[in-house]
Parts: sequence; structure tokens; C-alpha cells
Amino acid sequence: MTKRNAVVGQSGGPTAVINQSLVGVIEEARKSAHIGDILGARHGVRGIVKNDFIRLNDVPDELLERIAMTPAAALGSTRDKPDQEYCRRIFESFQKNNVGYFFYIGGNDSADTARIVNELARQAGYELRVFHIPKTIDNDLRVHDHCPGYGSAARYVACAIMGDNLDNRSLPGIKVDVIMGRNAGWLTAASVLGRKYEGDGPHLVYVPESPVTPDRLLADVDAVYRKYGRCLIAASEGMCTPKKVMDKRGERYQLWAELAAEDMAARLKPGEDKNLDLEPDDHGNRQLSGSGMLGDFIAGLIKRELGPKQPLDDKGKPRKLRVRADTFGYPQRSFVGCMSKVDAKEARLVGQMAVRYSADNVDGSVAMRRLPGKRYRIETFLTPLETVARDTRDLPAEWIVNGNDISQAFIDYARPLVGPLPEIGSFDELKQA
Repeated sequence: MTKRNAVVGQSGGPTAVINQSLVGVIEEARKSAHIGDILGARHGVRGIVKNDFIRLNDVPDELLERIAMTPAAALGSTRDKPDQEYCRRIFESFQKNNVGYFFYIGGNDSADTARIVNELARQAGYELRVFHIPKTIDNDLRVHDHCPGYGSAARYVACAIMGDNLDNRSLPGIKVDVIMGRNAGWLTAASVLGRKYEGDGPHLVYVPESPVTPDRLLADVDAVYRKYGRCLIAASEGMCTPKKVMDKRGERYQLWAELAAEDMAARLKPGEDKNLDLEPDDHGNRQLSGSGMLGDFIAGLIKRELGPKQPLDDKGKPRKLRVRADTFGYPQRSFVGCMSKVDAKEARLVGQMAVRYSADNVDGSVAMRRLPGKRYRIETFLTPLETVARDTRDLPAEWIVNGNDISQAFIDYARPLVGPLPEIGSFDELKQA
């Protein structure tokens, strides 16, 4: 068999285990009979067109293992969306470097890039095997049971919410935590894994798949606060209202982030600019929570509407309502020390399997599915690139309870991916003894 070289690249938002997949590709490619040089593309497709590669064949095993345990993209990532001219330059680089195998680690946008490159290679008569290796904390790739990167990010969210709930119990008030998830609520749903005792938060969970009006949210918060004297809210950055709006991509629900932008714009002084632009990037993605604006808007709404309704103090004024908001932001993606063991193992596996599949005359995305039985097990299979590209997978409607909570079925689904959480204690246990 004539050996041809392989290119491996990383794309999109980093994760805690994306380098496990990279190392899986490297270690399997080094053992293969059909791959020559293993070229790591700096910053994904951008590195390919710039001919910016690292030869990875002789990286010491000890260094590879440390890189595997290091969050974020070791080769660097990119948000570039290749067009026809961009792909032409990719092929020129592939031809120059005798590349016959392309392994691209990323989410659905990366799968779409892999699909475009694959189709153009066929049209050009260029012999190229293309493999998408899944990666996304959003867990929203179609066909895939779950995605490498999700388990570790979900673990971070569960642990952070667990700590925030304890804080909220110590100093009761209303707390809003904004969690990543532009189109799907998988990561926000993971917040419920942090519950241990009766009355633990998050008491309210809002995901993009279940639109909620401001009035309904306020009623939910008021009911929880009256019951527990506190309220912890897990809110997806992509949470929306039932109101339909039109944009360049068609009809969709109005985002709460848009309500927040409108509210802030109305409060601006003449000439003041707070960078409220929510226009999508080249991949159609909006920045929804990077500024903290959404959390501040929800907290402000609660304080403004529910504050005057609080019981009166000894001076005849409503008691002060303690409301705070945090945006979890980028730490969810690449937090050191919060890696799920199952996530790490499976991320390495899909990288290894991509190289094994490449020995055959096939292309596709390396997917995982669960095997039946009580014990958690998975197997991999290859699915066509077009089945994963572009569109996303929603959190199932049957896993959303009353529009503001998450069911036990989700917990059963997610717990094996996240692994055991830290053990905590409470004096409330004495009441049960």
C-alpha cells in the first residue's frame, strides 16, 4: 500500500477533551500502514491554506499524554467558514503535501466544512478520505447519542451549580446562572445533576426548546421564593419567548438576549455605545451571553417587578430583595481539573476509530451509540457527513417538565457521561436519622 500523508485539525469552541481526540488520531496513525506523515494544522483550515503544519509523528509519548489531559485546542482552533475559493486553496495545500486523509475535530459547523471539502475533492477528482471527529459541549450533533466534550462541560456545570446552591442556602436570595447553549439546552439541563437534598437548586431551569414569557418566569420565581425563601435559576443563553420573529434564516422565536439588548438600548444615554450587536457570525452564531447582559437583564427584571411585592419591614417599606446573576462563560469549555473520565476515554476512542476507518475507502463522521442493558456501554459507527452537518439536535421535549424543570430520564442519560460528583453533607441529614 502506498502511504499518503494525513492532516489533522481542530475547529470551533475548545473543550476539556478535544486533545484526547487529537492524540487518538496521532497514536493510531503512527501504527497504521497507509499513513505517512501526520501533519497538525495550526488553527484548523486556516493553517492548511497557510501551509502552517507541525509534523506529529515523533512527538514523545510522555508529552502526548500530557497534551491529552490538557483542555483547549493544542493545535489552535478557528471559526473560518471555507467558501469555494478557500477550498481551492485547501486542495492546493493537500496536493503540495501529498495529503490523502483529512481528520477534522469539531462540531456541526466543522462537519459541514468537512462535507464541503469532501464534495469538492470528488468534483476535482482528487483522492481524499475525509473524517469528522465529533466535539461539542453543546451535545447537539444529530445521529450521535452524545458528543465528546459534553460530559466534562456538564460536569463543570453540575459542580458549579452544586456550589452555588450551597452558597444560596447560606445567604438566601435569588440567583441567576446563565449557561452556554445557543440552540439546545443539553448543558443547562446538566445543572439538575447537582441536586442532592430536598429543596436543592436549581429550582428553575430554562432551555431554548421551551419558550417562556417574562410574566411566566416572574410567576415561577415568585412561587419558588415564597416556598423556600430563596431561588436558584439555571438559564440557557439561548432561552427564548413564544413570540415569533423573522431574520435572514427565517422564522424563529425571539431571544431573551434580544429583550436584554432592547432594554439596555432604551437605557443608554445619547452617544453611548454598549456593543449590543447580536448579528450572527459567518456560521450564523450569535454572541448571546459573553457580556453578562442577559443575566443582568433577568436579575433586573426580577428585582424591579418582585421587589415592591416583598413583605414590609419595621419602617413600612418592602424588604430588600437580594438578586444576583453570574454568566458561567468560557470556563465551561476548558476548565482544568473537571474532566470526566468517560468523556476523556471516548474522545480518544473516536479519534482512534477515525484512523481505523480511514484504511477503507470511506468518509464520514465517527458517531457513538449506547448498547442496551443496565451497564453503560457504547459502540462507534460511521455516519455520512451530511447527516451531522449544519442542523442541530434538540433536548427531547419529553425531558422538559412544566417548561421549567428537567426529568429523571435526562438524569439517567447524563449521569454516566458526567461521572460521580463530589460528596457533600448537610445537618439536615440529622433530621432523617
